[in-house]
Amino acid sequence: MSKNLNDEDAGYSVSLRKRVFDHIQNDILNGKYQPGDSLIETRLSEELGVSRTPIREAIRQLELEDLVQTIPNKGAIVKGISPQDIKDIYTIRMMIEGLAARWAAEKITPEELKELREALEFEEFYTMKNDVAHLGKYDFKFHDIIFKASKSKPLMHTLSTFHHYVQRARNASFETPGRALKALEEHRNIYNAIAAGDAERAEKLTTEHVYNASLNLLNNVKKEEDN
Repeated sequence: MSKNLNDEDAGYSVSLRKRVFDHIQNDILNGKYQPGDSLIETRLSEELGVSRTPIREAIRQLELEDLVQTIPNKGAIVKGISPQDIKDIYTIRMMIEGLAARWAAEKITPEELKELREALEFEEFYTMKNDVAHLGKYDFKFHDIIFKASKSKPLMHTLSTFHHYVQRARNASFETPGRALKALEEHRNIYNAIAAGDAERAEKLTTEHVYNASLNLLNNVKKEEDN
């Protein structure tokens, strides 16, 4: 048993159901389970130290998110995130992340601006060290702070979900020669626009940043499809 999520025989809470769902979803999105793999309830129950009930409910929720498909006589089969899904997500991100940056430039607090600066400094540090794992963490944090600074719950929820779904692809993109340094430069410019309260420039730079990320991603997807 590699991880116990603290199931209780007398019942289980909403938080436990969410932890089980989040754990399995992360394993799918991070590539532990590949498209075509089976999700076996008994094995997951033993691995997570929970009863089969929250496992079953998590699988049903994963079906609703189209990450899993239940096939008669085969059980739950992983569908995962396809290259087309990722392309679509980046297209939508291009359309709305600029808006998040515009609103952040108008509404960001001094504390949030300080956090944004610190995330940028950590990103620069790990870029110089070529530490992709930590670089991805602070790249995510940089964008997450902007989402929160937009003060729009619908926007935050939508963009956080998208970022979660493409985290693996985004981490892989930093392995493309020159992309990490280019992304750092783009983040610096976005930070400066937000710090100056220049909403129009913050929106324009962020849209361009996501567009550049999408071009890099599409090149990586094409290489995968060609191999």
